Amino acid sequence: MVLGFSGLIIITTLAYHNAPPIPALVVDDKGVTLFSGNDIGEGQAVFLKYGLMDNGSIWGHGAYLGPDYSAEALHRIGEDTAETIAQQQFNQPLAALTRSQQAAVHAETAVVLKTNRYDAAKDILQLTAPEAMAYRQQFKYWADYFRDPSRNGGLKDNLISDPVELHQFTAFVSWAAWASVANRPGEEYSYTNNFPYDPSVGNQSTPGALLWSALSLMVLLAGTAAVLLAFGKFDYLGWISRGHHIHPQLLPGQSSRGQNALVKFFVVVALLFLMQTLVGGAVAHYRADPGNFYGIKLENIFPSNLMRIWHLQTSIFWIATSYVAAALFLARSLRTDEPRWLTGWTHVLFSAFAVVIAGSLIGEWLGISQLLGQWWFWFGNQGWEYLELGRVWQFLLVVGLSVWFVLLWILLRSRTLSQKAVRPIVRMFLVAALAIPVFYIPALFFGAKTNYTVVDTWRFWIIHLWVEGFFEFFATTVVALTFYQLGLTRRNVALRVIYLDAILYFLGGLMGTGHHWYFTGQTNVNMAFSALFSVLEVVPLTLLTLDAWDFVRTTRGECEVCGKAVAVPHKWTFYFLMAVGFWNFVGAGIFGFLINLPIISYYEIGTQLTPNHGHAALMGVFGMLAIALMVFVLRQTSNDIRWAGIEKYIQVAFWGTNVGLAMMVALSLFPSGVLQVWDVVQHGYWHARSLDYTGGDQARLLEWMRMPGDVVFILGGAVPLVIASIKGYLGMRTAAKESDQRIAM
Repeated sequence: MVLGFSGLIIITTLAYHNAPPIPALVVDDKGVTLFSGNDIGEGQAVFLKYGLMDNGSIWGHGAYLGPDYSAEALHRIGEDTAETIAQQQFNQPLAALTRSQQAAVHAETAVVLKTNRYDAAKDILQLTAPEAMAYRQQFKYWADYFRDPSRNGGLKDNLISDPVELHQFTAFVSWAAWASVANRPGEEYSYTNNFPYDPSVGNQSTPGALLWSALSLMVLLAGTAAVLLAFGKFDYLGWISRGHHIHPQLLPGQSSRGQNALVKFFVVVALLFLMQTLVGGAVAHYRADPGNFYGIKLENIFPSNLMRIWHLQTSIFWIATSYVAAALFLARSLRTDEPRWLTGWTHVLFSAFAVVIAGSLIGEWLGISQLLGQWWFWFGNQGWEYLELGRVWQFLLVVGLSVWFVLLWILLRSRTLSQKAVRPIVRMFLVAALAIPVFYIPALFFGAKTNYTVVDTWRFWIIHLWVEGFFEFFATTVVALTFYQLGLTRRNVALRVIYLDAILYFLGGLMGTGHHWYFTGQTNVNMAFSALFSVLEVVPLTLLTLDAWDFVRTTRGECEVCGKAVAVPHKWTFYFLMAVGFWNFVGAGIFGFLINLPIISYYEIGTQLTPNHGHAALMGVFGMLAIALMVFVLRQTSNDIRWAGIEKYIQVAFWGTNVGLAMMVALSLFPSGVLQVWDVVQHGYWHARSLDYTGGDQARLLEWMRMPGDVVFILGGAVPLVIASIKGYLGMRTAAKESDQRIAM
C-alpha cells in the first residue's frame, strides 16, 4: 500500500502540474480574440450539461455512439488548415494539387499545428491565420451535428442551438484538439502523447508507447513466476481447503428477523438489473439504427445519452446494493444473538438507498431535459461518465455507505462474534468495507469547469480504484467469509488468499490506475510506471484456473475424505461463483490485457474493444458475484419446499446470463471492436469514431448481431431473477407471519 499509493499520489500531483494549460485568451495572427479561457470552461460545462460524454468522448474517454469530439475537431481543423495553405502556396484547392504538392501541404500543416505558440508569461495562445480560419469554420459543423438525431447517435432534435453555447462548446473542443496536437514544451510529442492517431496532422505513436509496452511484458512474466513460486511454497493457495470434512455453520431456512428484512434489497437488485438490460438494449439499438426506434421518435423522450447514463448508473446501483445487503447478512450470521436495532436500521438503510437511487435517476432525466436550470450539476446530471448522478446524490451516497459501515462495525465487534477464530477475516472484511465509502470521496474533488486532465485523474480514482479495486478486494473478503461459514475453507487458507489478493492488487492495481491516463494530458512518467505495474493486475487472474476443478467438485457434492455424496444446498451460488472465475479470466484477464498495453491502447481506446472488455468484466465478474450473493441469501431464507419453487428460475437465470453475455461478446462486441481498430490503423482514429464508419453497413450489421444475445440475456437471465427474488421475498414474508402466529399461540 505504501509503495502503490506513493506512486499513485505522485502521478496525481503531477497531473495538476502537467495538465494542458487553459490560456486566458486565444487570439488570431493579428491579435484579435477568438475565445477566452472562460469560454473553454463554460464550453466544458455545456458538454457536461447536455450529457455529451454519454454520446461521444474527449481524448478517447466517454461514450461510443457519437464521435470523439477532440479527434473530430482536430481532423477538421487539419483539413481546413491544409486547404488554406494550399490556396496560399499554390492558388488552388487541395484536391486539385499533384500528389507531391499535397504531401508538401500536409507536411506544412503538421508543422503549423505541432508548433506550440502558447506564451505562458502572457497566458495567451496565438493561432496562425490558417488555424484561425479553420477554427471559425467549426461553428457550422457542430450546429449541423446537433440538429439531426440520425446523424449524432440519437440525441434530441436541435439539442444545442443557442449561439452562445455553440461558441463555448466549440471553444472547448478546439482547445482539446489543440492540446492533442501541439507539442508539449521541450518535447517532440503533444500534451496527450500524440493521441489521437491522425497522420494527416502529424500525430503518430510515441517511442515510449512501444518501449514501455515491451518492458511491461517482462514484468508480467516475472510476476507470474513469483506467484507460482508462492503457490509452490505454500503447497496450495486456492479457496477450497483439501482433506477435511465439510461442516457448514450456515443451514438454509434458519434466517433471523433481521436477515429476513434484507431480502427486499434483492428484489430491488433484480428490478434494477432488469432495467439495466432494457436500457442497454435501447443503447445498442441507437447505435444500430439511430433516429428510428421501430418508427417511434424515442429520442424526444429517452434520448440515447440518457439511456446510456441509466445503463451505467443502474449497473453500479444493483451491484452495490447486492454487496451491501449480503455483507449485513453475513455479519449477522457471525453473531450469537441479534441486536434489537438491526431490523429497524435495515429499513432505514433501505429507504435511504431507495431515495438516492430513484432521486438520482429521475434527476438525470430532468437534467438531460434541461428542466433544472442552474441546478443541473447539483440535482441532475453532472455529465462525467460513470459519475453522472448529481452532486447532492453523491453526498447522500457517501453518507449512506458510511452508515452501512457503522452498522457492520457494531455487528462485528469482537465480543459479539460466535467464534474467536474468525476475527482475522472479520478485520480484513471491515477494512475492505471502510474503503468503499472512503474511496468514493474523490468524486467530490472537482467541478464542471475543472481542467479536464485533473478531472479524468480523479474520475479514475473512482472507476478503477473504487469499482475495479476496493470493490474487488471487498468481494474477496465476502467470498472468504461465505466459504468459511459454509465449512469449505479453513481460516488460514482464506486469509492467505485475502493477503495474496491484497498484495497483488496494491502492488499492481494502485499505480496501474494510470493505464487510463496514457493520453489524457499526463506525461511519459505516468506511461512508464503505469505500463510496468498495471500488467501485474493480470497475474492473479491467470491463477483462477487453479481453483476451477475444486469448484466443480464442490458443486457435485463429493467429499474428498470419505468419498461419499454430500448435500450441496448452495449449488447455484457456486455455479455463479464459477462464472465469476471464468469471466474474470476472460473479461478482465484476456480482454483487459489486450487493451492495456500503451501501444495497443493508443489505437484502441474508445473503440468497441473497450465495451467488450467492460461488459465481460463488469457484468461477468462484479455482476455474477452480485447474483451469487443474491442466490445465497434467497437460499438461506428459504426452506427446502419453498426453494424448490425458486430454484428452477435460478437455473434458467444462470444459463441465460452466461450464454447471453457470451453471445454478445462473440457475435458483436469483439468482432466489431477488432474491425474498428483495423479502421483506426488504416484511416485514423477520427474516421473509426465517425458516422462514416459507425454508420456503415458492416458496423451496423455487427451491432444488430447483439440482438440475439440481448434477448437471451434479458428474457433468460434478468426476468427469471426478478421472478425468483419476488417469490423468495413473498415466501419469506409468509413464513415469518406463520412463525409469529405460532409464537402468539
